Amino acid sequence: MYFEQSTEIIERLSKLAPLERLGQLGDIANVVTFLASPDGAWVNDQVLRANSGIV
Repeated sequence: MYFEQSTEIIERLSKLAPLERLGQLGDIANVVTFLASPDGAWVNDQVLRANSGIV
């Protein structure tokens, strides 16, 4: 019973984000890769929220 409730809660939470899915490890890895690459050279002193748009 607890597992069923947890699954329902996870499904509801995943729908809160504009992308309507939970983040995956690759989503965070892509952000870190960008920041560590030359493409991220002009990004400094910022708070970058990798959160699918949840405010």
